[in-house]
Amino acid sequence: MAILLALSFYSLPYYVSRPGMAKELEPIIKVDGGHDEEGSFMLTTVRMGKANVYSYAIAKWSKYQKIYPVAEIRSDNETDEEYNVRQLHLMDASKLAAIEVAYKKAGKPVNYEYAGVYVLNVIPKMPAEGKLKPGDRIFQVDDHEFTSSKEFLDYVSEKKAGDTIALTYERNDEIHDTKITLEKFKDAENIGRVGVGIGLVEDKKIRVKPEVTVKTDEIGGPSAGFMFSLEIYNQLTEDDLTKGYEIAGTGTISPDGTIGRIGGIEQKIVAADKAGAEIFLAPNEKGNKDSNYLAAVKTAKEIGTDMKIIPIDHFDDAVEYLGKLKEKK
Repeated sequence: MAILLALSFYSLPYYVSRPGMAKELEPIIKVDGGHDEEGSFMLTTVRMGKANVYSYAIAKWSKYQKIYPVAEIRSDNETDEEYNVRQLHLMDASKLAAIEVAYKKAGKPVNYEYAGVYVLNVIPKMPAEGKLKPGDRIFQVDDHEFTSSKEFLDYVSEKKAGDTIALTYERNDEIHDTKITLEKFKDAENIGRVGVGIGLVEDKKIRVKPEVTVKTDEIGGPSAGFMFSLEIYNQLTEDDLTKGYEIAGTGTISPDGTIGRIGGIEQKIVAADKAGAEIFLAPNEKGNKDSNYLAAVKTAKEIGTDMKIIPIDHFDDAVEYLGKLKEKK
């Protein structure tokens, strides 16, 4: 018995994904003064976790669970904390793109405000190790504030190994200061460059009217962006695109409205069907032979669902399709 219990806690070098949930978006997205809808838009998720002996064995024999080597999920030397921070940042970026697309489509102005640089990961054995953490937001260097991440990088690149810079950053809503001495990077990709040893992305805030809030809690990744944009747009405009239907879907969204490929489409079809979705919007990838759309159609046939699978390449395609739907009786 003790051996069986121990095996349940022993992690294997794999991740297992399985069908997650289909979650209605109206309760988590609120546009001030937004319009109501008769049906609903739903995001779909997969559940991803480290494999143990039992979850690996179950996934091996389950049609709609998938096993991934760690290297396919996490970057080289990426810790669990850094992976989680990266996923949450991808979610934040998808929300910004969704808001921009929806507001521009509705003819509303969109403005961005630069907030600093966001630490994605800290490189081992570089000066930032032990001083900065994934999730920190750096907004000031040597008393200078910047208007873009490029300005930040250009400023640091003008320094020499051995120079010390003062960073002001935010962590858990508290402001901190630290001094870090620059070193040369040791990897071939950054040969000749100096820095503190962090991976970073630009942190910016979007300013729109009416205001919108998107509460995603601990959901990570970029794959809900497309459905966010539809829910936001639907609340901004008077005509109800749901027409009374339960509409699920998935896909990344770019600021230009392009809908991108995601992972786990098979599991998301299963989740949407269990939640009672009647329509599923899937990335078409311009008709590629291994597109999310074709995989979704195949899975829908296998599970015998009546859910309609609709191919989508661009946000405008979805708006056009939904605009032509007949009201549900």
